[in-house]
Amino acid sequence: MSEKTAPAKAATRAALGDSLVELLHEGVDVVAVDADLSGSTTMAKLGSVAPERLINVGIAEQNMIDVAAGLSLAGKVAFTGSFAVFGTGRVYDQIRNTVCYANLNVKISPTHAGISVGPDGGSHQMIEDIALMRVLPNMRVLVPADYASARQALRLAAFTPGPVYVRLGRAALPQIYDEQQRFALGNALLLRPGTDVTLIACGAEVAEALTAAELLLQHDVHAEVIDAFSIKPLDASTILQSVARTGAVVSCEEHSVIGGLGSAIAELLAENPGLAKRPLARVGVQDRFGTSGNTPELFAEYRLDGEAIAQAALSVV
Repeated sequence: MSEKTAPAKAATRAALGDSLVELLHEGVDVVAVDADLSGSTTMAKLGSVAPERLINVGIAEQNMIDVAAGLSLAGKVAFTGSFAVFGTGRVYDQIRNTVCYANLNVKISPTHAGISVGPDGGSHQMIEDIALMRVLPNMRVLVPADYASARQALRLAAFTPGPVYVRLGRAALPQIYDEQQRFALGNALLLRPGTDVTLIACGAEVAEALTAAELLLQHDVHAEVIDAFSIKPLDASTILQSVARTGAVVSCEEHSVIGGLGSAIAELLAENPGLAKRPLARVGVQDRFGTSGNTPELFAEYRLDGEAIAQAALSVV
């Protein structure tokens, strides 16, 4: 991986085009298949370097998945683009029955996930994608929190045989990691030690959880913050040890509270009788669709910001 300075604030989608070009220069036989959104997904960066490696199928997302599947059978490392609402929802049958059923080497890497899509509104704000992807056999699910971790997630996807989902977003996020930080499938990262409550976050909510930890100090509550970068496989050991240490947990995700990170944590605790009764609060979209607005407005409206996380933590401490 080439050394470069991570931008102070950048969208995780910006890592997609940069990573594809970087992988190509390293000799990885990478190809990108997009559905008429290569500018927005940043896959166009690969096309500008190697036009033959970017295939734009037009507004035909199901075809996008099937073309990528065919390319993977020809030995390519195939990434798909589009927006998450189209790149996971509209194409679910193709991902399930073509990619996952045959365990093909296709990387599902759409952008514009979550409500941070903003003014595009509820029809384009995909809040069910983690649930859809984590339930599929053979699929791995990665949710990076900033540009640097997005680059690492895409590299992990490229070098991991079989289907991988990498969730990318539109909104610029603050830098959390430097380029030297390394990630792995099945690993969570402890960002801040604490004693009173565990905040487990993914994606855009990691920065909000760190903000919440600062706010909680005003109440003499010391929060432990964990980045659940890998949702499937989940780092059960790190999570269980943390919850045993602090006694309470809050999950934080820019996704429906049904089927995502919070559900994965609830399932994990339920399967460990010694921790099953530890209080859990789930911060996320509460079984409703998104709406139009800028990202800070939406995070406040949907109770996803640092203040809401802090209040949820106080409710379980």
